[in-house]
Amino acid sequence: MDAAAWDERYRAFESVWGVEPNRWVGEQLADLRPCVAVDLGCGEGRNAVWLAARGWRVYAVDFSGVALAKGAELERRSRPSGSSSWHRISWQQADVTTFSAPEPVDLALLCYLQLTARARRVAVRAAAASLASGGTLLVIAHDSHNLTDGTGGPQEPGVLFTAADIEQDLAGLGLRVEQAGEVLRPVDGADRPAIDALVRASRGGVPAPS
Repeated sequence: MDAAAWDERYRAFESVWGVEPNRWVGEQLADLRPCVAVDLGCGEGRNAVWLAARGWRVYAVDFSGVALAKGAELERRSRPSGSSSWHRISWQQADVTTFSAPEPVDLALLCYLQLTARARRVAVRAAAASLASGGTLLVIAHDSHNLTDGTGGPQEPGVLFTAADIEQDLAGLGLRVEQAGEVLRPVDGADRPAIDALVRASRGGVPAPS
């Protein structure tokens, strides 16, 4: 799907993905010290808003202008009046395969990007290259096995992948893989969970003080 098709999808629903952060985002990132993050393929901004509420300064990137507008509105509704701990989100309309963060980031998040293998590799390696010393890369996706053994998700095999695929994408970049594998996500009303791929990696060193 191109940007125009995603615009139409986002127009058709009040909220395609809901307003709460992805469960793996919440579990994996809750203990990180807030610094600078980039959320690639941010959609309607649920994860970016969650990060900002925790004190992160976020570059939220998507090629859908409709999604970004909805994300900005979610930020406006969610931000407490006069909050000093909430950092503003910079909403960026761009292709995640060509976007370059204007500064090193302490967190690069790619959550359910639906890209071909070649485009995914470009996006993952660019995200990894954007990390500051001590930074974290978190990739979450619909696993290839979800198509036959899981629930929901895209039905196009060409945009599905495994944690092992991401590890191959990261080869030679000097990142330390902390977690890589399948994780099961319960789905309301379904008789079996969705199967997600999750990879968490980090660049050696100690993050700069906030």
